[in-house]
Formats: sequence, structure tokens, C-alpha cells
Amino acid sequence: MIEVKNLVKYYGRHRAVDDLSFVVGTGKVVGFLGPNGAGKSTTMNMITGYIVPTSGKVLIDGIDMAQKPEKAKANIGYLPEIPPLYQDLRVREYLVFTAELKKMGRKRRDAVVHDVMEKTGIQDVSDRLIRHLSKGYRQRVGLAGALVGDPDILVLDEPTVGLDPGQIMEMRELIRSLSKDHTVLLSSHIMQEISAVCDEIIIINRGRMIAAGTSEELTRQIRRKNGIKCVVKGDREKILPALQSLEEIRQIEEVQAPGEDGLLSLIIHGEEEGRVREQIFFALAGISCPIYEMTTPDASLEDAFIALTKDEAENLEEDGQLEEEVG
Repeated sequence: MIEVKNLVKYYGRHRAVDDLSFVVGTGKVVGFLGPNGAGKSTTMNMITGYIVPTSGKVLIDGIDMAQKPEKAKANIGYLPEIPPLYQDLRVREYLVFTAELKKMGRKRRDAVVHDVMEKTGIQDVSDRLIRHLSKGYRQRVGLAGALVGDPDILVLDEPTVGLDPGQIMEMRELIRSLSKDHTVLLSSHIMQEISAVCDEIIIINRGRMIAAGTSEELTRQIRRKNGIKCVVKGDREKILPALQSLEEIRQIEEVQAPGEDGLLSLIIHGEEEGRVREQIFFALAGISCPIYEMTTPDASLEDAFIALTKDEAENLEEDGQLEEEVG
């Protein structure tokens, strides 16, 4: 389990991470999303102990990274966006070297190296120089290095960056298989990857957490915000008062006034979608105005990400904080 508590990181006067708190539960694959400059890599570097926070705590399986860094790091396997591979070593040599850095005895070391090569599918290139490998294989070697020592937690920063579509699919399947035995925190810009691989998603912007939940929960939140599109035939002077009297409806936007066909197009915002739909139906049936269309616009994870980060930027501007941070 990863616990991040009130994490803050300053670079000079710039606040890269701002009072960030979240939990990655045992056995979960959690996606870590945010636009460029959101603080993702800084946060991951603090989680893995590469940099020290200005304030706040990181607990790895209950171990405080600041108090017992060596013990905490022993439970983490880290794959940076650009794996720090030694190009002139052969694959097996690199993994043996990694195992030695983790203070493994020879007998255990050889078994571990064999196991991680098998898990990541790199046995057939074990005797090749790393510099001669494709980008996909180099990513696999980096992941194998992160797995040496069988850590409870894997932190993967953009693990599929630069891979071709086939390699991306293979890497996704590999990460999914590893999630059976590891807790995974995964950073990516690829929304399809996050949707396909992750159980939960954390979205940050300007160093703050702005949303968390499953992909379905986040897209449902945006669909609710988008409202219900309703096309009704009838007199707007009858339709609008009938809808405005409903308790569940917060707002009605008139998209298109009635034309020659007498159709009125509305966007209706309410609390609980199912209940709002029922109320709309009965209210309009009661005034004999037929409904020609009642739909909820589709929303993808990408739509949710764009809308949530946009809302956060607008809120910061309203509060005057955006100018303060830039200044």
C-alpha cells in the first residue's frame, strides 16, 4: 500500500506539489493522470525516495520513507519514463548487476534473474547487448530490473512511451498480469491505456488532486454535468414552467427555440439521472407535450480529464491563485 499524506514540494518559489494526499490500496492498479507540469513525475520521485518532499509523508506498506528510506525502498520497483539501462551490458549481466545492488546472494540472485526474465518475456534476448535491443525490449528490460527483489509495489512512469501499437498491447497485458502479485501506480498520457489497465484513477493538476475514482465514476460525473438533452414538441410557454416546477431539476438551458415543426431543444441538469428522466416524462405527458428525444451525451475518460482540468484552471483564476503562482 502507498499512503501519501499532505505532500508538498517547492522548487525555489514554485510549488510543484501542493498538499497532495491519496492512498493506493494493496493489489490495485491505479492510474496517475495530469497534464504536463501537473507534478506527476515529482510526486512519483518523492514516493520512490529519489527526492525529498518539502513537507508531508510517504508511507510504503506503513514504513515512513523519510525515517527508514532503505527499508521502504526495498518494497518498491521503479520504472522511470527513460529506464536507466547500461547499454554496453548484456541483458542478463544488467539484471545480475541490479540484483547485486539489492544485496542478493548468488544462489537467490540467479533464481530471481531467471524468474524476472520469464515474467517479462526477455529470455530470448538474455545474451544480447542492451544497445542492440528494440525500444519495446528495452522497456521490458527496465521493467525486469524493477521486478528484481519481488517488491510489493511497482511505480511505472509512462511505461509504453515510444512503443508501437503491438508493443503497447503487449506491455498492457504484462502490467495486468503483474497486478495479481503487486500494487501498481501507473503514470500515462494515453487514456485508452489507463481505461484498459487501471482499477482506479487519480487526476492531479498544478500539484493538487482534483478527482479520484474509477473510469466509470469519472465519466458519469461528466455526463451528469453535461445534463440530459431533451427535444419536445409543444408550446415553450407550457413546457418550461412544467419543467421548472420539478424538484430534481437544477438548471434548464434552451438550446434551440421551436421552429416550423414546433420542436423545442433543451439541456436539463438535475441530481439523479434516472429520477430526473422519470420526472421529465411524467411532467411533459401531463401537459400533452410529446418527447421526441431524451439522451445523455456520451463522455469518455478523455472528456472527463479535459473537463476536470479545465474546471480546476478556471477555479484557480477566479481565486486569483493562478496569477500568484505564475508571479
